[in-house]
Order: sequence, then structure tokens, then C-alpha cells
Amino acid sequence: MNREILPIGSIKSAKDVGEIVSRYRKMQELTQVELAGLAQTGTRFISDLENGKGTVQFDKVMHILDLLGVEVVAKER
Repeated sequence: MNREILPIGSIKSAKDVGEIVSRYRKMQELTQVELAGLAQTGTRFISDLENGKGTVQFDKVMHILDLLGVEVVAKER
């Protein structure tokens, strides 16, 4: 069965990414501590990410999005 994959939303800021991470973490019933353990990072990093801190490490953000099942796709406007 093919499942249609719908866009989650437009990302224009670190805050937008943080909101997506927070939403998907909660949908999967994970705490920040549990997600940090899965991602092998600290809870402070997860908190900073979810709060839209713009200086978080990009590779870690991409890893966490992957863990949560979120794919990042760039397209022309």
C-alpha cells in the first residue's frame, strides 16, 4: 500500500525546526531525555533545538530529524 507523504510545513527559521522536532517527539511519546539517549546527545541539546536556538549543530539536527522519521527536502520556490 502506497502511503502519500504530505509536507509538514515550510521551514524558515530554527524555531520552525524546533517546533517540528517537539511535535514529532511528542507524537512518538518520547521524552526529551529518551530522545537524547536515542540520539546520543545531551538533553540540553534537545531543549535548545526545540526552543529554536540557532546555533545548534546542523549534523545533529539532521540525525534527530532522521530518528523521528522526518525527511528534509529542498525545492525551488
